[in-house]
Amino acid sequence: MSNISQPVVNAELNEFSVWYAGYHGYLSLFVCMCGIVTNTFNVTVLTRRHMRTPVNQILTALAVSDIITMLSYVPFAVHFYCQHSVSEVSPERNSLRWMRFFLLHINLTTATHTVSIWLCVLLAIVRYLHIRSPTRASSVRLRRISQTRYLVLGTYILLPLVMIPNYLTNELKAQSWVDPSLEAIGRNPDGSLNYSLPASSHSPSLAASAGPNRTIYVIEDLRLGMNNTDPLVLTNVWMYAIIAKLIPCALMFVFGSLLLHQMRAKIRQRKDFLKVSASNNHKLHEHSRTTKMLITVIVLFLVTELPQGVLIVLSACRSGFFMDVYLQLGDSMDICALVNNAINFALYCSMSCKFRQTFIQLYCRCSCFRQLADAKLGAGTTQLGVRDRGGGATSNGLNGYTLRVEVRTHDGDDEDEEEDALGCSNNNQSRENAI
Repeated sequence: MSNISQPVVNAELNEFSVWYAGYHGYLSLFVCMCGIVTNTFNVTVLTRRHMRTPVNQILTALAVSDIITMLSYVPFAVHFYCQHSVSEVSPERNSLRWMRFFLLHINLTTATHTVSIWLCVLLAIVRYLHIRSPTRASSVRLRRISQTRYLVLGTYILLPLVMIPNYLTNELKAQSWVDPSLEAIGRNPDGSLNYSLPASSHSPSLAASAGPNRTIYVIEDLRLGMNNTDPLVLTNVWMYAIIAKLIPCALMFVFGSLLLHQMRAKIRQRKDFLKVSASNNHKLHEHSRTTKMLITVIVLFLVTELPQGVLIVLSACRSGFFMDVYLQLGDSMDICALVNNAINFALYCSMSCKFRQTFIQLYCRCSCFRQLADAKLGAGTTQLGVRDRGGGATSNGLNGYTLRVEVRTHDGDDEDEEEDALGCSNNNQSRENAI
């Protein structure tokens, strides 16, 4: 492999990168601000008492990780894209303080984004196990919630520690800097000014008179894809590509496929062998929509993370690929990841009625919205069936009779007793709908 980097991409990619960099800062700020707000909604809704399920715990942790990522990206985008041009190198933009923040931002977002990816893997596994082995026992559900809590905590602790060698890859390097507008002034033999030659090419005294040298800080070149690449750097890059990209993407694909197959098998089994009542039809539809929503979350992670993992591997293997391709696509990959972090709220609202109802009850003070949510909850109760327990008039809660939700179960229908993702358990629903 030659040490001389050969261009591996045409000029159009570089032109696109330069053009998009002018808009990236403002676009990423908009996405981050929306994402911080919507993920805050996700956390507050999913942590309600009646929404506590294993899957919802993972989604809550995912929202927290996304919030941290976007909080760090806001000052980064403001300083390095909005206040200063991305191509600018100056003491103001590349000061020691801001470049230290740049390193902190890189390491922090690497850790939180890796946590998010593995939480998505955990999401696929937990949902698959839930569909494959449903349960009606309260003790089992509580144990699963406790186990999921420990898995989430372990993910938040273990993965940042595993990525420590990757944090050491990037280092700051000090360089001297002279204002280009002053350095470009030279003099012709007749004494006239010559702007085409640097002042240092004429005399040191003239260069010094152009202005004092100042210090700027830059990230040291990793020299990926070259023969002189530091072995430690190469090892860390491979470790990051494998642990943070390729393995989780492979696991998401495997368990996402199993999840989709298991969901289809359950639906087919019910349609073929069960006499499904209207209430169970409604629950089956909601159950399937929840699983489809989680599969959508998994697919979005695959679409945004797998290409980046492939590009990292090519950067480590192919000469010039890191500088000519990976860095040119860096802003595009960043905005795709940010959009993926911010879009979950829209998915939850569009595909989970229980999430929508809880969100309306928490944040929509308008009486018409609250009445609509209450009406939907009442309709859900009617679909499940209401039976009189007092021996008198059965439909009027004011008569003092206790009403109970009656869940009709059949063989092979046990997961309807289990809490759905983004929803509450049927036991909790029964208590909330008691009059």
